[in-house]
Amino acid sequence: MSSNNGSIKLVAGNSNRPLAEAIGAYLATPLSKAVVRRFADMEIFVEIQENVRGKDVFVLQSTSFPTNDHLMELLIIIDALRRSSARRITAVLPYFGYARQDRRSSGRTPISAKLVANLITHAGADRVLTVDLHAGQIQGFFDIPTDNLFAAPVMVQDVKSRFDLNDITVVSPDVGGVVRARALAKRIDAQLAIVDKRRERPGESEVMNVIGDVRGKRCILVDDIIDSGGTLVNAADALLERGATEVHAYISHGVLSGGAVARVTASNLKELVITDSIQPTEAVRVARNIRVISIASLLAEAIGRTAHEESVSSLFN
Repeated sequence: MSSNNGSIKLVAGNSNRPLAEAIGAYLATPLSKAVVRRFADMEIFVEIQENVRGKDVFVLQSTSFPTNDHLMELLIIIDALRRSSARRITAVLPYFGYARQDRRSSGRTPISAKLVANLITHAGADRVLTVDLHAGQIQGFFDIPTDNLFAAPVMVQDVKSRFDLNDITVVSPDVGGVVRARALAKRIDAQLAIVDKRRERPGESEVMNVIGDVRGKRCILVDDIIDSGGTLVNAADALLERGATEVHAYISHGVLSGGAVARVTASNLKELVITDSIQPTEAVRVARNIRVISIASLLAEAIGRTAHEESVSSLFN
């Protein structure tokens, strides 16, 4: 898809340069010249090296690890563009960090997702484009238009090209992700199962039960984020114990912190498929059972439609 519009500018931070370049290639719009660097004391300095006055600018930046650095880069880029008289600034966040802090889990705790939404808005963004928010209500944390894209069409295409759909069961690794799993199951006309787990303490999960029949089925676990990997690995074991023939996982955001890659590699997961919303580390690239699929075309299509004031939701009909 060509942008066909000289008023579009793409500006990329440092969080995921390969994805930004792939989006630019799809839109036939090279990334704008910009310097995003550090001073000696690690303060961030940004200089936009092209005229953006009156332009429709899309800032491409995942707020992934190191989250605070990449968030600060995003805010400073937006401020630089606002002060350079950009006509409209859209923050494109393939991965929205702090999304898991979307409610007060106990007394005297923050709602950091709302704070980050405020920061992005006050920095000068006019709208936000993101992918698979951890909770849909985060859209309401922004006082500017916010499009929550879904990686599901890219995943469905991949599943259809690799599996015989007759023996597939889509599985939600917890009760909270049922809506996401059901949406994918509906697209491929598959059965749905749910892993009911009890989490004893943060970062640990104990699998309790599987709701639904998975015997003799190839199971596809679907979720938005894999971080430590514990939940997914335990869910895979529980499914295999109940007669599943093999377990695959399709996850939107591969956070994969700490020893997660080693945990997944050593697990009974046949394959973990993640998108490139977060730039894959070298460990992810060489892992035997982790594969990355690209959402560049999905994001580029949404950017093109936003620029031309066309429907974005129709991408998912």
